[in-house]
Amino acid sequence: MPQLIFLPGASGNTAFFHPLIEKIEKLPWQNAVKIVAYPEFNHQPAHSQVHDFASLQAYVLANIPDDCIIIAQSMGGIFAVAAALQYPEKVKGLVLVATSGGMDLSSFQVQDWRQDYQASDLNYPDWFVEAKADYTVDFAKINMPILLLWGDQDPISPLAVGEFLQQQFPQAVLKIVHDGDHLFLETHADQAAEHIAAYLSQFAAVQQSERD
Repeated sequence: MPQLIFLPGASGNTAFFHPLIEKIEKLPWQNAVKIVAYPEFNHQPAHSQVHDFASLQAYVLANIPDDCIIIAQSMGGIFAVAAALQYPEKVKGLVLVATSGGMDLSSFQVQDWRQDYQASDLNYPDWFVEAKADYTVDFAKINMPILLLWGDQDPISPLAVGEFLQQQFPQAVLKIVHDGDHLFLETHADQAAEHIAAYLSQFAAVQQSERD
C-alpha cells in the first residue's frame, strides 16, 4: 500500500492527526505514515529556504515521496492539489478534509478564519494569511481516486464546498461526518477513520486486481 502523507491546516499542528492515525494504524494492512511539519508553524524551527508561501509550497512538495496517498486538512489541501498536479506519478490518491484553500471561495458563505488566526499567540507568518491559490481550472486534470471528507456543521468550509469539488474532480466521492465542524478530523476521529478505511480498502482492492 502507498505511504500515507498528512498535511496539516493553517495551524501547522501535527498532533491534530494523532487520534486519526491511531485508528488507521489498526487497519488490517500496513501503511507507513508521515506528517509533514511546516517550518515556523506551531513551534517548528525556521528553515533557511522557507520565507514566503511559494517557498513553503516548494518545501512541502519536496517532502512528498514516491507512491503515496495524501491526507490534507483545510489549507493543507492547497499543497495536496499542487502535488497531485505536479507529481501525478508520485501521488496515487487524495483525501481532502474540509479544504478551504486552492479555490475561490468568494461565491460560498464561509466564515473568515484569518482574524482569529492572526490574533493567535503562536506568531504565524503573515504571508500565509495573505496567500491565495486557485487551481479550479486544473481540477479536472487530477484523475485519481479522491475522498472528500466534510463536516455538516463547518462554517469555514461548508458542505457546499465539498459538493462543488465532487463535481470538479473526475473520481471524487464525498462523505459527510455528522455534527462535524472544521476540526472534525480530531474531534470525530472514529467517523473519519471509517470513511478513510473504506477508501483505502477500495484502493487496495483495485491495486490487487491490477496485479492479478
